Amino acid sequence: MLDAAIKSKNVVTPQGVREALVLLQDGRIVDVVPATTAVDCPIHDVQKRALLPGLIDPHVHINEPGRTEWEGFDTATRAALAGGLTTLVDMPLNSAPVTTSVANLALKLAATEGQLHTNCGFWGGVVPGNIGEIEGLIAHGVLGFKAFLTHSGIDDFPNATEQDLRQVMPILARHGLPLLVHCELTTDNEAWKPADKRSYQCYLASRPKSWEDEAVALMIRLCEEYNCPTHIVHLSSGNSIAPIAAAKDKGLPLTVETAQHYLFFNAEDIADGQTQFKCAPPIREKLNNNQLWGALQDGIIDFVATDHSPAPPDLKQLESGDFTTAWGGVASLQLALPVLWTAAQKRGAGLADLVRWLSTNPARLIGQQGRKGQLAKGYDADLLVVEPEQVFTVTADMLHHRHKVSPYIGQELRGLVTQTFLRGRQVYDHPSFTHLNQGEIITR
Repeated sequence: MLDAAIKSKNVVTPQGVREALVLLQDGRIVDVVPATTAVDCPIHDVQKRALLPGLIDPHVHINEPGRTEWEGFDTATRAALAGGLTTLVDMPLNSAPVTTSVANLALKLAATEGQLHTNCGFWGGVVPGNIGEIEGLIAHGVLGFKAFLTHSGIDDFPNATEQDLRQVMPILARHGLPLLVHCELTTDNEAWKPADKRSYQCYLASRPKSWEDEAVALMIRLCEEYNCPTHIVHLSSGNSIAPIAAAKDKGLPLTVETAQHYLFFNAEDIADGQTQFKCAPPIREKLNNNQLWGALQDGIIDFVATDHSPAPPDLKQLESGDFTTAWGGVASLQLALPVLWTAAQKRGAGLADLVRWLSTNPARLIGQQGRKGQLAKGYDADLLVVEPEQVFTVTADMLHHRHKVSPYIGQELRGLVTQTFLRGRQVYDHPSFTHLNQGEIITR
């Protein structure tokens, strides 16, 4: 017996967008059949609204335990549901303690109790001195590991050296797990001490593309040497696209993400003092933006992830506008789909592209490609319904993040998520949450 079926004139399947009936049973998709098929179960007809697989964001800083005043599982996973995100992967830093040991992972898992509203997995961390924890973290189900090549902003999560990476990459290669890397190799730079601390152009100059390009080049060399799955997070430098493309042409196990803010905003449009835009690497100029879009549409960049990294307003230095001391991070989790869709439509992209960039390819990185990221027979019934042509203006009161600080406030976006389903159960019906605490822990 089927539990239910969802009908739409725009079901985004691996074979294309078509009118269809998606059959659901026991939290899975039984089949995707013609819309005229007779079925003996309730039918939820969303009409012209599009039906997509739930979004997967493998780059989220939830910050709990220890910095729940910045964000936490309750607020982050509520925001996720409202944005159609059905699976998140939490980064190993910004929480206290950081997820660099089995004991710390246990504290992280305990913190999810009673407040996990969407599915969530975890990355382990690579820091100097924790090589002895790597196998244990793998045994306890982390989806891979994250390392920084520059200071992370959190003293408890120091940057890994090349020697640290050389120790860990053979282990990850053996297990087939990815190493995620924040690629900036910092050097002494006088632009770190600008005459005008409110100047965005000074901040941009303080983190040049060369830092990123040199780090990407290092990771390509190590990826080839160890044949370790290597993932470049939040690529912002267009200069690195050509070497990444060459590495992929050689068949290296290299994947790359960029973030919505690098595709939506341009440095030329950021006014001095607007510290809500501060992130690292920084949002670069329009020409660079165009290069990233080209690489995304050509498949050189695999997907898009938010790098949701919120902080309390005082840490963002909104009053002073001081870029040198403001916390670097963009809060955007709930807006992952409409931000990307708004910009993508202008470049001729369609809903199938959106699914590839926000669902199918992220599922591969986290080892869930056989369960999640597609509307297909046998896949988990994690779904979202979107009104793709609905235009809305972002206001602070519509955001479910703990803090309502975001560079997207006031932006006119297209694509309103109206419903979200976890394992076939409706958990969000805009603007209300219908069932909470339905999330599951995702392990490799």
